[in-house]
Amino acid sequence: MKVILAQPRGFCAGVVRAIEIVERSLEKYGPPVYVRHEIVHNKWVVDTLKARGAVFVEELSEVPAGGITVFSAHGVAKKVEAEAKERDLHVLNATCPLVTKVHSQGRHYVRQGRRVVLIGHVGHPEVEGTLGQIPEPVDVVQSEADVAALALPSDTPIAYVTQTTLSVDDTRGIIDALKQRFADVVGPGTRDICYATQNRQSALRELSRRVGVILVVGAQNSSNSNRLREIGEEAGTPSYLIANGDEIRPKWVAGAQAVGIAAGAWAPEVMVSDVINALARIASLEVSTLPGEREQIEFRVPVELLDVNPTSKIGKDGSFEHSPAAEMGCW
Repeated sequence: MKVILAQPRGFCAGVVRAIEIVERSLEKYGPPVYVRHEIVHNKWVVDTLKARGAVFVEELSEVPAGGITVFSAHGVAKKVEAEAKERDLHVLNATCPLVTKVHSQGRHYVRQGRRVVLIGHVGHPEVEGTLGQIPEPVDVVQSEADVAALALPSDTPIAYVTQTTLSVDDTRGIIDALKQRFADVVGPGTRDICYATQNRQSALRELSRRVGVILVVGAQNSSNSNRLREIGEEAGTPSYLIANGDEIRPKWVAGAQAVGIAAGAWAPEVMVSDVINALARIASLEVSTLPGEREQIEFRVPVELLDVNPTSKIGKDGSFEHSPAAEMGCW
């Protein structure tokens, strides 16, 4: 069986930074370090950090006064920041810089007197955080039908921002609908869309042209991982979202000459390896990697953590290095 790996796949720079902030905080201050919500949507990552002393909470009320507290990569509302300050919590903000940029854009548009429309999934942690960062009412839309249903006059000055786990392709139709519905519409350029989302979706489309089935490694509650699976299906390639190799059903790959593997931005490479090893128990494998964008972007951790070098790290690829056999495509 041929196995073709998407490139790029897995951890993006925002995820690497968020995990590193928790690791460095544990190293510098010792456990427990409290993390509001899952630092990223991946059970393996969360469990690994729990084992080192991270405590995941849903509300700041669960954190003792003065506790070391990390905000997740998805971002938080202003009221959460204010609560942390009132309770004298020592906060390290792991919000992805690209999410922070969306918050700044939204506030900028409000100052211009525009009504902000947020393109994103209702209830998603990032969307909830963004809503709480913009000091005026914001309309959330996730389809062209939602745009048509907006109870706003057509001459309302509109500005749109987008959830970072949506790509240019995901938002194009909604943006076009806004421009058709309203006379005055502005928004960020395509270069402001999350690079990692766009790169992974482009790689998935290329992968779908070369394989008979696609396995997307990611979490069920991960927006970007679900979208990768959807794109595979839209291309006519049977696609399945799995957390690890144990979830593979042999009938999915039966008769497939080539199986593609992609991974959402929250998924560590160690889980990709687990999926490959599971396939190797079904058939002998020939593994290769698509040529694709090699991401070099890195985001700096907070200044107070720059002098800390964790002795035990999850790392950019999930503490997993390909073995020599893997590099040769032999399983």
